[in-house]
Amino acid sequence: MISTKKYNFETTGISTLNLSYLNLSSQQPCYYQLPPNILVSHSIENKEGILTDKKVLAVDTGEFTGRSPKDRFIVNDDLTTDTVWWGDVNIPFGIGAFDKLYLKVIKYLADKDFFVRDAFACADENSRLSLRVITEKAYQNLFAYNLFIRPDKPVINHPEWSIIAAPGFRANPLEDETRQSNFSIINFTKKIILIGGTGYTGEIKKAVFSVLNFLLPRQGILPMHCAINMGRENDTAIFFGLSGTGKTTLSADPDRRLIGDDEHGWSEDSVFNFEGGCYAKTVGLDPEKEPQIFAAVKEGALLENVCFHLGRKSVNYDNIAKTENTRVSYPIHYIKNAVIPSVGTAPKNIFFLTADAFGVLPPVAKLNKEQALYYFLSGYTAKVAGTELGVNEPQATFSACFGKAFLPLHPQTYANMLSEKISGNNINIWLINTGWAGGPYGVGERIKLAYTRAIINAAINGELNNVEYELFPVFDLMIPKSCPGIPDELLNPAKNWKNLTDYWAKANYLLKLFKENYKILDNRSTFVSTDKG
Repeated sequence: MISTKKYNFETTGISTLNLSYLNLSSQQPCYYQLPPNILVSHSIENKEGILTDKKVLAVDTGEFTGRSPKDRFIVNDDLTTDTVWWGDVNIPFGIGAFDKLYLKVIKYLADKDFFVRDAFACADENSRLSLRVITEKAYQNLFAYNLFIRPDKPVINHPEWSIIAAPGFRANPLEDETRQSNFSIINFTKKIILIGGTGYTGEIKKAVFSVLNFLLPRQGILPMHCAINMGRENDTAIFFGLSGTGKTTLSADPDRRLIGDDEHGWSEDSVFNFEGGCYAKTVGLDPEKEPQIFAAVKEGALLENVCFHLGRKSVNYDNIAKTENTRVSYPIHYIKNAVIPSVGTAPKNIFFLTADAFGVLPPVAKLNKEQALYYFLSGYTAKVAGTELGVNEPQATFSACFGKAFLPLHPQTYANMLSEKISGNNINIWLINTGWAGGPYGVGERIKLAYTRAIINAAINGELNNVEYELFPVFDLMIPKSCPGIPDELLNPAKNWKNLTDYWAKANYLLKLFKENYKILDNRSTFVSTDKG
């Protein structure tokens, strides 16, 4: 048996813990604020996962190995009805339907041993949000320990938000007004996040991110889906980018200190991490290409949906039989040069990363303010052929502000804030293509990671401020004619295609997709549902 205490809500032995405000009985036993090693023991005993050869807990999250955006809802009430950007991203959910479903989940949990963790979001103490995370599974609580900011004191007396995650509870769509059996629902008035039917931990993380995207703009803080690192002179760099563009990889630089890999806020004169840990993709994880992330996969980390070498307990990071979205979470101090507390000065450089599978965009371009706002609102990257069923050629993907799925407010709200942040400040803004050159995916080759790192370093070191630029047609981008460590011919994408006619045709095709996306975004008004019941 596991050697640990099961605490009563009223007498935890640490401090008074009363969950009656959540309709949970104050006499119901629970596991509270357990350390990682005990959570791992619970997970193993409950057959939630196994230990790898490095003593890392590896779990399968079940049916869902990623988020389910169509099953993410926001309760439509007086607080949200005229403020939320309703539509296919923010789907309205009735007040009455939420209350009924909530009581069902609470009744379900009341018969089980569950895990409670108090934590914070936001490294900036002036913007800090207190959280109480209640999970059915031990591994989910380990994830919360890894990802959120761990309090100095064992108890937060009055947490502002509660997250309840019960993967074993399956909704009845006909009765519960969900789309299917899984759901993630945010209730801004009651300050509750309710998650059921899915064991994918990213739903917990991104629900909190969505909450911050709603709350922080009211404080003049720009929430950002980005990574940030800081140099020896305390100069910060921001990396925006969708999945697969290299955001986590490029920000994990051994010569610079990591502030965070995914979610941040930009206040008047500083930037800060929302989280206390990292949630990195592990597909193709290699100790040479990503030494910091590879080294962070150690005891206390949590691996999700990975495969193993046959007959062994060593992870095969190249095997994506379960999902391409294999993940690892770990506390930020697992990165040796992490900034703790995770706060830095306002940025000197901003990078918009895109993995252009059409092979059209240049490896680097310097953006003016208007272009920066355009590419920020566009949030472009491209899926490569074969990554999804039916995707036989590169497919453009646009995600406003590089995080459309997590924006409760209209994207223009965040773009306006970015405009204010960069106005009058000496900030260099760059478009970086980490995708293909010399042709589209299947014809050209992906730009070497070493080249992209050299470009990033040259931009941060100021070496790209003293080179000659030329105007690149179609996209009207200013591109450098030279960059230390990069072949000159690589910098102009047209020169890398064998057939210039094919190149310009594909470039104009991509420009057309940009314009079509921007037109839809620009014309789309907030949809207001009248259903509050």
